Amino acid sequence: MVEAASARVEVGEDEPSHESQLSSKVASESYPIAQPLVTILRAAVKPEANTSVGAVGSNGSGGKNVEIILETVEDALQNIIRNCFVAMDEMFFYTPMIQRNKASFQHRLCIRISTCTEKQTLTITDLGSGMTRSDLINSLGVGSRLSEKVLIAARHLNSTASSINNGQSDKRSNSIDSNLHDDDTSSSVSSEKEDYESDESDDNDDTDIDSDDENSLQFSKSKITIPCKATDVGGFYSAFCALGTSVEIGTKSKFDDYYVFQLSRNVSDDEEDCEEEGEEFTFSKFKISRPMKEGTKPTSLNGYDKFTDVRGESGTRITIQLNQKAIQAGLLNQSQTLKPLLTKFLESSQYNVVLEDCCVDENERNDIITASEREMEENENTNGDNGSNDVGEDMDTFFNPDEGNSEELSIGLHNTVKERSKYIPLRLSMGERKMLRLVEAAMLCCDYTTDVDKQFKSSTRRTHCQLKKITSVLRGMVSSCDYGAGQRLLSIDNDDGEDPPSFSDYDNFFRQMFEIARRHKIMNPEKMRSEYGKLIYLLQDAVSPYIKPHLSFSCKGPIETVYKFLEEKDGLAVLDDKLIDIATREILAEKKTRAQITHEIKRKEKAVSILKQKYCTRLLSSEDIHLCLYSICDNDSFLNSNRVPIDKVIGYLQHFFSPSKIEDGYSLSIVSGQDGSRLSHSHERQFYFALQSLTLWRDIIDDMFRLWAMAEEDLLSESITYSLKDTGQGMQRVQQSPLTYKSMQRILSRVQGKVNQWIGSNVIHLGDHNVPNALTFIDKYTQVPRILSPIVTCLENLERICEEDDGVNTFIETGFGGVEQVKKDILYDFFKSAFDGSGADNFYDAGSCIDGRLTSAWNWCSQLPDKPFYCVFKLTGFTGFDGEFK
Repeated sequence: MVEAASARVEVGEDEPSHESQLSSKVASESYPIAQPLVTILRAAVKPEANTSVGAVGSNGSGGKNVEIILETVEDALQNIIRNCFVAMDEMFFYTPMIQRNKASFQHRLCIRISTCTEKQTLTITDLGSGMTRSDLINSLGVGSRLSEKVLIAARHLNSTASSINNGQSDKRSNSIDSNLHDDDTSSSVSSEKEDYESDESDDNDDTDIDSDDENSLQFSKSKITIPCKATDVGGFYSAFCALGTSVEIGTKSKFDDYYVFQLSRNVSDDEEDCEEEGEEFTFSKFKISRPMKEGTKPTSLNGYDKFTDVRGESGTRITIQLNQKAIQAGLLNQSQTLKPLLTKFLESSQYNVVLEDCCVDENERNDIITASEREMEENENTNGDNGSNDVGEDMDTFFNPDEGNSEELSIGLHNTVKERSKYIPLRLSMGERKMLRLVEAAMLCCDYTTDVDKQFKSSTRRTHCQLKKITSVLRGMVSSCDYGAGQRLLSIDNDDGEDPPSFSDYDNFFRQMFEIARRHKIMNPEKMRSEYGKLIYLLQDAVSPYIKPHLSFSCKGPIETVYKFLEEKDGLAVLDDKLIDIATREILAEKKTRAQITHEIKRKEKAVSILKQKYCTRLLSSEDIHLCLYSICDNDSFLNSNRVPIDKVIGYLQHFFSPSKIEDGYSLSIVSGQDGSRLSHSHERQFYFALQSLTLWRDIIDDMFRLWAMAEEDLLSESITYSLKDTGQGMQRVQQSPLTYKSMQRILSRVQGKVNQWIGSNVIHLGDHNVPNALTFIDKYTQVPRILSPIVTCLENLERICEEDDGVNTFIETGFGGVEQVKKDILYDFFKSAFDGSGADNFYDAGSCIDGRLTSAWNWCSQLPDKPFYCVFKLTGFTGFDGEFK
């Protein structure tokens, strides 16, 4: 079936570098490289030099010459230096100016280079931004986006090797993955060439290759041309193909630990595979290891005392074992070859370069090695004087109601981190994201609800249609992962004398796939908007008493939450630690200074590090704790992004209006029957009606993940079925939702306890023609930020563009009386018309009920184009309440 991230843990492997000697007890992981890149590396990178002096090399492949178009040695070296510049630029501009101006910082603007004649290696080190573990996997492991030329060349090279191997019945027929192309791998090269020419004529924009260009691809019976330049495979791999036979990268990011990335023919999961491969480069995997304990920085005191080692907060070291071509070009000679080239590269740059062999004496060399320690010591002394680096010193301020955390404490025990974690989904892994794409694609291309939710002559016909559509989706998912298994599932209805497989044989696979999609949707409500509706209705039918007996299994599985994950690993104590709030809090810029933001980042990093070290056990690894903490942080980010617009609108209401004071022309009072209003409120009553409605929306968003969990329990209930009815808005699935209703009642009761008096009805529509089921209910309240965010964005952008553009400022002054005046006019219209009970034909459907308040707000949104201030919205970038601000 589908395998998630295919990584294997290797412990204590022998490595030539001192990093590996320090990490004999630290796990390392091997990951597969993208297959087209594997094919190119196998062809381009060889242990011996078999290329000509120029940029083009050739070798044989099954009777065919493979011509490799490489970078020149100078261009390849420049590609590496250019990557150093990018990392150093990022580090430089993200460093506060007060720190950049210090003398101890200047060593970070210098690239260090050394060579080893004995090992034939070239090492280039920068102290730039470095890379995280994810960067290594996603950038170097996956590789840059390969050009169309490279993909075509890989397909031709692969099909040639497959054809020859099939004809000779070679034991190594799978040395190049046949998944690179969709055509029959046993077809001849001539037919491949015809296909390529046909594709080229059909789409000249995508695959237009000039046959007269000296770098153009050529495919014939005797030669295949593979481009390996920076525009084709990226700067790093173009340099690697031109200069090296293996590469090792040591990198440290400010926000992650020090990791070592290795790419060579020795990286393999199985020693027998290496023996079978012989001298051929596999390049099918790369390895990432962490040489030191988590949270430890590399310094000269813990073994990183070589000239080109990475030390301090961040940096990257690249060590390339040179091929014969690079050696013959003189890259091992620092003074005669490297120094002139680097002088040329850096002549227009603010950065410097120092070569180990060109150091004047040992003192200069030692100064370079110890420069990072001196910088860190100076920063620690500075931070100590300012009191900004002592996490424990001011940790208690987070728990003092008078100092910045009163809002969190006032929420109450119902929303503690431990309670919230019961409904916070766990982040998806890399393998799970691949499975997610399959489910999304399956839901995108099917029309389940269109075909099923309509009138049938009998219930039996509808059940037959449901079963047919559900099994089609299930069979398609299996076939996408395992074509043979999908074919066997097709034989269920055929009487071939054998015992055919059933869908229940893959029940765990189906439950896992659907759980991943549901988890992703809860974490990202703005994603999968139509796909999730079809998915949840398909699952609703699949667990119904009419369909489930035919499938012989249940497609419904529990959502993988943070609480459930920690409970299984006996790690719930993490959620009770007082540092959990700091470790999972999203850091917002707001109006903070750069120093304040940096201070908060350090406190969060320190809190995360303490929790991981404190609660790491045999069952619960530090990576597991890291995953849980950042899953909770994702929830905090969701709450901030969705609650902030509500909080700002509440702030606008209280700033521009007062319940006890009425300004001329700005009375919020409404009268039933005037301007579409269905309610009659005085100014004071309307003020509190709008305030309590916004407060209710805020608490609903705050408890959204719990509500979503209850909604799915109701929707996928095997005991509470739905009925298909025409509600006036098409055929809808009307279903009672007791769990969601009960949760909503608790929220309403809590909000009513916060306000002095409750204005309007407290009726909650759920399971009727207004809100047919829990899915519709959840969808309604995820729209609240879509209503309020454009209003907030308009008001915030208006002030900015008036400051930047005198013409717009003049227009606002003459047309609306100024920025503050137009802002007040917009808010006045919103608070008066968006909470007037309008939007339906009768009082029961709109009015002052819980859902009617949201209906009125949507009604105001639909009338916005007719408002006199609509042009102001357009000026500030408004595209729609369901779109984005550009």
